[in-house]
Amino acid sequence: MTTPFLILLAVLVVLSLLRVPIAVAMICAGFAYLFAGDRDLGLVSDQIMNSLFNSYVLLAVPMFILAANVMNAGTISERLWRAADAVVGRTRGGLGHVNVTVSMIFASMSGSAVADAAGPGMMSIRMMRQVGGYPGALAVAITAASAVIAPIIPPSIPMVLYALNTNTSVGALFLGGVVPGILMGLALMATIAIIAPRMNLPASPGQSRAATMKALAGAILPMTLPAVLLGGIWSGVFTPTEAAAVAALWAVFLGVTVYRALNLRGIWDVLRRSMQDSVVVMLLIAGAFLINYAVTAERLDQSLAALVNNAGLSRWAFLALINVIFLLLGCFFDTGTLILVVVPMLFPTVVALGIDPVHFGVMITINIMIGLVTPPFGLLLFVLGGLSETGIGETVRYLWPFLIALVICLMIVTYAPIVTLFLPSLFGF
Repeated sequence: MTTPFLILLAVLVVLSLLRVPIAVAMICAGFAYLFAGDRDLGLVSDQIMNSLFNSYVLLAVPMFILAANVMNAGTISERLWRAADAVVGRTRGGLGHVNVTVSMIFASMSGSAVADAAGPGMMSIRMMRQVGGYPGALAVAITAASAVIAPIIPPSIPMVLYALNTNTSVGALFLGGVVPGILMGLALMATIAIIAPRMNLPASPGQSRAATMKALAGAILPMTLPAVLLGGIWSGVFTPTEAAAVAALWAVFLGVTVYRALNLRGIWDVLRRSMQDSVVVMLLIAGAFLINYAVTAERLDQSLAALVNNAGLSRWAFLALINVIFLLLGCFFDTGTLILVVVPMLFPTVVALGIDPVHFGVMITINIMIGLVTPPFGLLLFVLGGLSETGIGETVRYLWPFLIALVICLMIVTYAPIVTLFLPSLFGF
């Protein structure tokens, strides 16, 4: 490891400790590496601009962000909640099951865990506390755990970023996330079923057949979006990037013309929030391109591959090691940093060991998502804790059974690749 790269690491660590945004810290570290190595500083613009403008797949990121924000502002989340409550709310702990069901449905539209948590997640917390009488911390714990599913069931912004860095098919990754995402949802619902009698969780009051049919009818149009998106991708009608634009357009159409929940001011607010969120992601990607340039120039990815090969690790031992590392890193670093900076360093080793890139991508995405709810620094814990004014310590006490369920699902996905690869193989990927 050369002196310029050590300087890069030092700048990155110091700026991160000073609470400088990670994207800015990475760009500054990239500048420091080029300057210390006496390289042309024009490489900054070359690496950032060429990489961004040559990456067609990146267009999916702002489009999925826009679609999620429109759905949160356009009464779609409320309609999904009422429909899910009509179907699964009558069992003991029913509102918990509704929470997970809504997250699974919303996951097939948004691709963002934070959007899920801040939109339908907050509505779920409010209903569980006010209607069901759930402890506030338990409601937050269930919501945080269920929001993890959003980037696993397609579409998925983290999977788009993974595809960008590894040249893996986005369509194959989306297909690979379907079964694991459903498995995670069922595991969380099983956990709720186990703890419900012990905690005396209530069931939702029954609805008349007319009310049930009305709730289901109200969710029909939003529920067409997953079918259109996934059907269009898998049939080849449009690419995953184009599917993101279709999702955004359909969400705007429903919110403006069908439900009339968005006026011009509402649309402007959604567009402004979406632009702000997109800029944050794009800055992160720009910084990651610089760090990846330094990693490639130092040949660290090749050195790591050689080190693993010389250590004689099997693919299963390597995957176990990666799971442990990412579960720890996920407690401290955000999703984008891990996918855009750490994954490219590991990918040559993945290829050398014969690990399927789709399997690895879905496994890593699940791993990083679990990090969002892992104490002490899980991002979703802070987001939901702040929005609901609930103490994180109390939330964590209720969270452990759900964390265990999610980790069990991660182990199944890791050591049973067929869970991930069945659908991609079925569709010819």
